[in-house]
Amino acid sequence: MPRIICIDYGQKRTGIAVTDPLQIIATGLTTIHPKELISFLKDYFSKEPVELILIGWPTNWDDSATHVTALVEKCIKDLQKHFPEMAIKKVDERYTSKMAKDAMLEMGLKKMQRRNKALVDEIAATIMLQEYMRAIG
Repeated sequence: MPRIICIDYGQKRTGIAVTDPLQIIATGLTTIHPKELISFLKDYFSKEPVELILIGWPTNWDDSATHVTALVEKCIKDLQKHFPEMAIKKVDERYTSKMAKDAMLEMGLKKMQRRNKALVDEIAATIMLQEYMRAIG
């Protein structure tokens, strides 16, 4: 069974999470620079079957666009250009960074580890992927 990959796209860092082949467990994969995303995905897709790309859709609490929304829209267009056969879905990313920080605290990570923004982005992508899997149940 192919995997599902989730992207938490940002200006400085992009967190990536993926399911196991049975689509039961979501796991943080890595955090990369946004300019490396397409080449990273080409390499990953050559090694692992993936059926769906989820990408965090940034909106404010009132559903208005954020300062990152246009960048994510451009990223989606790039993904569609490079991977035309791949299904792409937007998922709500509101509060996922806060949830990631809370999860890091609950895991007992030390203060310096919790300041690692790359880890926050990877965990945020994992949370979005878990929420999606829970929703499709």
